[in-house]
Amino acid sequence: MNYQSQNYQIATPSNEIRMQVLKNTYFLLALSMIPTAIGAIFGINMSFDFLRASPIMGTILLLGGMYFMMFMVQKNKDSFAGIVWLMAFTFIMGLLLGPLLQYALRVPNGSSLILLAALLTSAVFFVMSAVAFTVKKEMSFLTNFLTIGAIVLFIAIIANIFLRMPGFYLMICGAFVIFSSLMILWQLNQIVRGGETNYIAATLTLYVSIYNLFTSLLQIILALTGNDRR
Repeated sequence: MNYQSQNYQIATPSNEIRMQVLKNTYFLLALSMIPTAIGAIFGINMSFDFLRASPIMGTILLLGGMYFMMFMVQKNKDSFAGIVWLMAFTFIMGLLLGPLLQYALRVPNGSSLILLAALLTSAVFFVMSAVAFTVKKEMSFLTNFLTIGAIVLFIAIIANIFLRMPGFYLMICGAFVIFSSLMILWQLNQIVRGGETNYIAATLTLYVSIYNLFTSLLQIILALTGNDRR
């Protein structure tokens, strides 16, 4: 028993290391919002007619590009190149906010709805952060649930490319709100408990979760106010 306990203590990062990883993650996450904002500004003023002309092919290409860039971030997570890839990825993600923000800004009180979605996203993030710090044990039980959830959501997204059902799409958005919230909780808990020691990988997970949370909340808000873009 003694031997196992000593091994666990050796394998688990010290509290100082865990707090440093958390600090670096928060800093890089905040930094990633700058290229996102710049990309969003460009996106608002861009024409996305090429996506409307071929929505199925466009969506597939965009998903392929996004997953490629996430792969490159993960591949280079132990070097400065990982940060460069992350900044490029967040810029592209900001650019892809263009069509949604364009539509939201055209509806009555659109800017207020965007702000509401941003405030709700921030509130969820801070609540999940508080829970992650409060829970005294590692939330390993969420790992399998989130893995299965990610597969189900991916299949649902691909299916809806062909089905294009507004009600089904809103269900996907609702599922993304729950999934993204739990992913934020899980990732922060992993950092706090020492399960994640790479701040670039952690930032990528948190960024994608926050991005999906914001876009899903905004589309649900638009639908509830009678402005469903679908």
